[in-house]
Amino acid sequence: MPTSHTLADPYALPVARASFRAGSRPTLTDRFVAFDAEHPYVYSALERLTADRLAAGATRVGLKALFEDLRWQLPAGVRGLNNSFTALYARKLIEDHPQWASAFELRRRRTP
Repeated sequence: MPTSHTLADPYALPVARASFRAGSRPTLTDRFVAFDAEHPYVYSALERLTADRLAAGATRVGLKALFEDLRWQLPAGVRGLNNSFTALYARKLIEDHPQWASAFELRRRRTP
């Protein structure tokens, strides 16, 4: 099983381990874990952008808006910011900064 959450906790952050099985396609969580490990600066930038928004008085933060800001800040040619990763980054930010939990709206995960 690729994640640490159970049906009772649909908002839990996935565990950083791949769930590849012979002949299977990587799950969204698998792809996120690989991308996050290969591009740690993305998470650092999202932390900084979130902290800046909250310090400026925002009470809600949208990860898709942060992704768009980040796309403008990254050098031309840097690719890979998959919008499918936004919810997983939000969960990771909340896990690392529980005081930010009220700034993000999370929904139950439907895919592994």
